[in-house]
Amino acid sequence: MTDTPDAAAALAPDRAIAALSFEAAMGELETIVRRLESGDVSLEESVALYERGHALRGHCEARLAAAQARIEQVSLGADGRPTGTTPFGES
Repeated sequence: MTDTPDAAAALAPDRAIAALSFEAAMGELETIVRRLESGDVSLEESVALYERGHALRGHCEARLAAAQARIEQVSLGADGRPTGTTPFGES
């Protein structure tokens, strides 16, 4: 089991999760999952990776919820013409 310099950089506190885009956070989360699944990290690093992954998952969920709240559905009248919009999930 090895600790790599790039692993330390990935866990650096100056990489604020809140500043990450959804895509960047998801990419980092996928990298963390691959590293944890490989079993090639120390216990201490595994715990740190898990904690960051947990925070990234929460960030991704929040970004998705915010995006979903911004999506609107077009409402159609009986004649098939648009009558307005409603928030996503409310029909």
